[in-house]
Amino acid sequence: MSDTTSQNEQRLQDDALDVRTIPPAQRHPMIFQRFVALPVGGSFVLVNDHDTRPLYYQLNFEYAGQLGWDFLEQGPKVWRVCISRRAPESQGRQRHIALHPVTKEAK
Repeated sequence: MSDTTSQNEQRLQDDALDVRTIPPAQRHPMIFQRFVALPVGGSFVLVNDHDTRPLYYQLNFEYAGQLGWDFLEQGPKVWRVCISRRAPESQGRQRHIALHPVTKEAK
């Protein structure tokens, strides 16, 4: 194993959010907070005890085009996903409507 591979694996372990011991009602809010706090290009590894696809659909709906999702392990007891934040796809393509002050015409 190369030093680069070992360093990457260590970084992924350091950036892990293990929610297996967190009460279920608190998991999604915690994961959303972690995602929102990510800078563009940032990532963390989510460790969970069940399939994470419902979370994927929820995050992807809220942050369409900004979500990176790479399975590292898919059960049957542990799911690990590398979640990353991308720049919004619509960046630079948004329509801007110029607003001009309304003036009364002189009669």
